[in-house]
Amino acid sequence: MKLSLSQYPSAIAQAAQAVNEFEYQMAEVRQHLARLEGNAEMVVAFETALKNDNQRKARRFEVLQVNQEYQRGLDALNRISTEKANALARLEHLRNEFSVAKLETRLTIAQKLTGLESRELVGL
Repeated sequence: MKLSLSQYPSAIAQAAQAVNEFEYQMAEVRQHLARLEGNAEMVVAFETALKNDNQRKARRFEVLQVNQEYQRGLDALNRISTEKANALARLEHLRNEFSVAKLETRLTIAQKLTGLESRELVGL
C-alpha cells in the first residue's frame, strides 16, 4: 500500500514508537534476568563446597539452566530482539519510501515547470 506524501510523517512516527516499545520491553526483560542472575549468585555464594571461581561460575550456570523462568526470559528477549529488528527494518523502509516519494514529487513539479516554459517559448 503506497502512502501519500502527507501520510509518511505519521507512519514514520508510529514505526519509531513501535521500535521504542520493543526497546522498553527488552529493558524490562533484561532487568528481570538480572534479578534472576542475582538470585543465582546468592545461591552460589552460600555453597561452601565450591572451592574456586571456576566452580562458582559453573554452579551459577547450572542454577540458571534449570530455572524455567530464566529460560523463558531468554526466549522472550530473543523474540523481542527479532521483533525490534523487524520494526527497525520497517522504519527504515518507510523513511526510504518517503525520500523516494519526495524525489518523485520534485521530478513531477520540475517536468510540469519545464513543460510550461517550453509552451511559453513557442507561444502557446
